Amino acid sequence: MESAEKLSVTVTPAMARMIREKVEDGSFGSASEVIRAALRAFQREEEEYAERMASIRARVKASIEDTRPGHSGEEVRTHLRGLFAQYSSRADDSAA
Repeated sequence: MESAEKLSVTVTPAMARMIREKVEDGSFGSASEVIRAALRAFQREEEEYAERMASIRARVKASIEDTRPGHSGEEVRTHLRGLFAQYSSRADDSAA
């Protein structure tokens, strides 16, 4: 186990109350244990965030490097209008 370093921290009254409650209800043996658990949770959260960002960056990069031809906005609108008309006529046919 790593050697411990003593630090002094300032917390809000609500945080101090929560720390005391966790020790008093037996969830933790000391205030230091509560703080260490909170820091481990924070570290996991930071790592998960970094992984999500790396995944997003990879998808953006793959999208930018995609060699398939793109479509203009007008091409997309025309296609969507056609699909809408197709599904609208199906709905009209089944209602009749």
